Order: sequence, then structure tokens, then C-alpha cells
Amino acid sequence: MEVWNSTMGSDFILVGILDESGSPEMLCATFTALYMLALTSNGLLLLVITVDTRLHVPMYLLLWQLSLMDLLLTSVITPKAVLDFLLKDNTISFGGCALQMFLELTLGGAEDLLLAFMAYDRYVAICHPLNYMIFMRPSICWLGVATSWILGFLSALGYTIHTMQYPFCKSRKIRHLFCEIPPLLKLACADTSTYELMVYVMGVAFLLPPLAAILASYTLILFTVLSKPSNEGRKKALVTCSSHLTVVGLYYGALTVMYILPSSCLSPKQENILSVFYTVVTPTLNPLIYSLRNKEVTGALRRVLGKWLLSTQSTF
Repeated sequence: MEVWNSTMGSDFILVGILDESGSPEMLCATFTALYMLALTSNGLLLLVITVDTRLHVPMYLLLWQLSLMDLLLTSVITPKAVLDFLLKDNTISFGGCALQMFLELTLGGAEDLLLAFMAYDRYVAICHPLNYMIFMRPSICWLGVATSWILGFLSALGYTIHTMQYPFCKSRKIRHLFCEIPPLLKLACADTSTYELMVYVMGVAFLLPPLAAILASYTLILFTVLSKPSNEGRKKALVTCSSHLTVVGLYYGALTVMYILPSSCLSPKQENILSVFYTVVTPTLNPLIYSLRNKEVTGALRRVLGKWLLSTQSTF
């Protein structure tokens, strides 16, 4: 087959789930609604935590970072997918494809590590409350956040450079919602088996330890809570843990299947569906489950909106 690359000025063509759906218009409307909800909920959370000094504590600093990552991650993927469908133009340049892959991998990798650090934060708060400000002092908190971003950036840079250096065949159709490693490697006119093995090994090393840390943290939290006499406290903890683990399961489950299972095990349609979970669904669910159901956050939201309404009325 004829080989092409970026020097020939060719573009990739994204053939995603919107193009292969039986009811693309309804799916496009759903994507748009989910994106607007993610934009609003994450944006409000960022605003409230920034403005209200009562929320300037480690737990809410981590939630602020999570909302920022979610907002950026879904903004890298969803608007282009929706606009491509509406404008009937699914092309993406070689450089644009590399940039989209780099941003998605950076944000996805950083969030992967941040969720584990957030689970540790909840473990310390519930199981060791008297030592919370020692184990989660500002230096440790910022170190966890910085580590998430730096490791996500470095892994994404390595993946992107290595993936985009392959020669690609004449067929330029990426049967995926966005530029991602597994579907892009299917277009390579070279032996990618060694690289696919590396992606598998790195995926195991990057995904499974944080997931194990999350499960261990919530298991210890449950044991601690269930040993307490308060029925109301136990119910609240069980509901909170189950909600958090639901989101974690969606996010890590999709990533684990995508990057650890052999690509031959998944059809393009299955890969598309999996990618929707961690780029569209979880950024929408995270602020609703982690934050906006929290009494301190909703109280801060009322205070911020109250001040805004008062200032608006005073100008008229």
C-alpha cells in the first residue's frame, strides 16, 4: 500500500461513533447536552472553590484539580466530535491528531493518578482524622498534584512521539471518536508488535497500581466506618463509597480494557463506546458525585450566588 506522512500534507479522517450510530442526530444531541452539563458543573465547582476561602483545604484543592482535568479532557474531545458531525467534515491534520492524542493522554494519565491520591486523602480523613493535617499538609498535597501532572505529561509525550513516528498507509480513516493509540496503530505500515507490548506493560504499570490503591483505601474506609456504632454514619459512608467507586469503575474499567486487553479483542465500535465513558461520561458525573452533593460545596455555592445576586441588584 502507498505510504504517506505529514510531509505530504494529508489529513486523517475520524470515523467515530456518531458516524456509525443508527440514530446519529440523537447521539449528537446527547453528546452536546453532556458536554454542556460537564462545562457548567465543573465550571461552577472551580469558581466556588476558588472564591470561597472556607474550601481552601486539601480535599477541595484535589477536587478543584479533578474538575480542571475533567473540563479540559472533555473539551479536547467532545466539541470537535460534535462540530465534525454537524459540518460533515471529519478531517484532522497530522499535527492536530498528535496534539489531540498528547492532550488526552496527559489529562487522562494525570487524572488516573489524582483519583488514587484523592482516595488516600479520604482514607486519612476518615481513618486517621487527628493526624489529617500532618499526613495531608500543603507540601504533601501539592507534591501529589504536581506528580500527577508531571507523570501524565511525560508518559503522554513518550507515547505521542513514538506513535506518530510510524509510517501510515494510504487508508487515512481512524475508526474512532478521536486520535488514540490503539486505533491509530491499525493504520501503521510497520510491525508494531513490540510497541504494542510496551503499551500493554506501561498500561499495567500506570493503571493497576492506582486502581489497587483506590480499592485498598475504600476497603479500609469501609472497615473503619462499619466498626462505628452510628447507623446513619454507616449508611452515609456506604452511599459515598459506592458512588465514588461507581465513577472509578467506569473510568478505570474503560481505560483498562482499552489499553491492557489486546486490540484484536475489541471491534472499532466497542473501542468507540469505551472511549465515550472516560472522555464524555465521567467528566460529567465526577462533579455531581464527588462535589455538588457535598453540603459544604452546596453551601458555598449558595453563598457565592447570593453575593452575585446582591451585587447585580445593587447595580440597578
